Amino acid sequence: MHDVLVVDDDFMVADIHRRFVDRVDGFRSVGVARTGAEALEQAAALRPDLLLLDVYLPDMTGLDVLQRLRSSGDRVGVIMITAARELDTVAGALDGGAADYLIKPFEFDQFRSKLDAFAARVDALAAATGADQSLIDALFGGATAARSGQLPKGLGAETGRLVLEAMQSAGEVSAAECAELVGISRVSARRYLEHYLGAGVVELRLQYGAGRPERRYRLVD
Repeated sequence: MHDVLVVDDDFMVADIHRRFVDRVDGFRSVGVARTGAEALEQAAALRPDLLLLDVYLPDMTGLDVLQRLRSSGDRVGVIMITAARELDTVAGALDGGAADYLIKPFEFDQFRSKLDAFAARVDALAAATGADQSLIDALFGGATAARSGQLPKGLGAETGRLVLEAMQSAGEVSAAECAELVGISRVSARRYLEHYLGAGVVELRLQYGAGRPERRYRLVD
C-alpha cells in the first residue's frame, strides 16, 4: 500500500484528488495540505510514499516545496498535478526529481495511469537484485516500457503487473491458466499476454496435441 499526501490549496480540488487516490488499488490518502509549509510539515510527520503536488500554492511554489524536500534528503515520490504549462516549470519539476507531471484538468483514467506507473517503478526497484538493461529500460521508459505501466487503453498497470508475476511464478502459462491465477477472464488474460508478447517482454511457445496448438507464454530471460 502506497501512502499519498495531497497538496493543493483549493479545498474542493484537494478533496477530489483525495477521493481519486482512494479509488486506485494499492494507494490510500493519508493527508491533505493546502500550503507549502503544511506540505513540508506533513511530509516529515506522515512519511508518505508519494506527494501529489500543485505548483500554485499561497506561500511558495510547488517547485520550492520539491527543492526543500530534496535538500533535506527526503526522496519521497512526487507527481506534480497542476494547471502550469510553462516549459520552465516542467523543466524545474524534472530537474527537481519529480516522478511525473499531470496537467489539470484531467480524467480519472489519466490520473490512475500515473499512479500505476509510479507503483510499477517502485515495485520493480523493490524486487530487483541488480540493475540490468531491462530494468533500466523499464524505469526510464525505454523499449520495455510495458513493464512500467504504459499499457494500451483498456489494460490496467496493476493487473498487468499481476499477469507478469503469475508468469514469473508459474514459469509458463496459457491464457486460461493466467486468468485463473490472476482472477480475470480468459479473454482479458489473452489481451495482456498478447500485448506483452508484442512488446518483447514475453515469448511464445506452441504446444501441440489434439486439435489446435495451445499458446503458452513465458517471460523473456
